[in-house]
Amino acid sequence: MDNINIIFKRELNGYFSTPIAYVFIVIFLLLSGVFTFHLGGFFGRGQADLQAFFTFHPWLYLFLIPALSMRLWAEERKSGSIELILTLPISITDAVLGKFLAAWAFTGIALALTFPMWITVNYLGSPDNMVIVAGYIGSLLMAGGFLAMGSSISALTKNQVIAFIISVVVCLMFILSGLPMVLDFFNGWASQTIVDVISSFSFLTHFNAMSKGVIDLRDLVYFISLMAFWLFANIVFIEMKKAD
Repeated sequence: MDNINIIFKRELNGYFSTPIAYVFIVIFLLLSGVFTFHLGGFFGRGQADLQAFFTFHPWLYLFLIPALSMRLWAEERKSGSIELILTLPISITDAVLGKFLAAWAFTGIALALTFPMWITVNYLGSPDNMVIVAGYIGSLLMAGGFLAMGSSISALTKNQVIAFIISVVVCLMFILSGLPMVLDFFNGWASQTIVDVISSFSFLTHFNAMSKGVIDLRDLVYFISLMAFWLFANIVFIEMKKAD
């Protein structure tokens, strides 16, 4: 844990020592506001909730999280600093978890800075704040899933642009897998069990329930298992690429 904590602090401080953190936060807050008020029709809905806010989070994360995760390992491999990290008295697991947790914490900070939305909806009406809390938890877990995938893909290449593009494609697959247009394609020839399995991989299937205040154990297990799988893959990929 000490090694993970050291990597965590190093990486988190690294975000705020460059303009990356501030650019990411400003873009995230700006797009959140635009999507909520203009595309989501926050005022036009006439309801005291943050559904218009949370609805667009999967699509915001689709591009912003890969932009954040693409540098996690690709930059280390390109600069050669990954060799220095691997010679330190820490395990690859420590390094992977430390970097992931720092990126996740940074994303959590950006998400927490959307608190004016919460204040606004409480000022305008009497929302169910526990539903909003569940939405924030779901959003943070979903961001962790995106980050775990992006981090793993970043470990496969030295090119950040390639890491970004592949991450977006993979994340998009996990979003679209639960939409009717995808499921209808499989309904024609696949069994219902296969269709249900494909649907269960969708971020939307699990996040939508949490954004409405329903915290199901199955949704928590899904996101935690997803992160665990991709972080394990991250460790395997780094082991494979040691000689590159």
